[in-house]
Amino acid sequence: MTPELIVEKACKLLDDKKGKDIISINVADHTSVCDYFVICSGSNTSHVKALCDNLEEELKKSFELNVRSKDGYSEGRWIALDYGDVVFHIFNDETRLFYHLERLWAFGDNVNRVN
Repeated sequence: MTPELIVEKACKLLDDKKGKDIISINVADHTSVCDYFVICSGSNTSHVKALCDNLEEELKKSFELNVRSKDGYSEGRWIALDYGDVVFHIFNDETRLFYHLERLWAFGDNVNRVN
């Protein structure tokens, strides 16, 4: 399975669970940390956690992938899930606006907007 396949599946999963403003950013040419960031928003803390839980469960089921590290779950404002080649950032609206990661990593043609 390729990072692109993981990103495609994950974006669909997030969209199916009403994730908002989902984007994938190809950062392979800009960092050695990973190949893709996937960023999305949930409407509140419970929604952010539900998006995270569903994503973990479905990536495990579909690809036998386990998250390497997870940060921010207990607060539910910004959860980062590291899957190696793909890192997911699931925000609540306020935190996403504050950090605005897209601004730091988007260089025009490396961004794919899902919804």
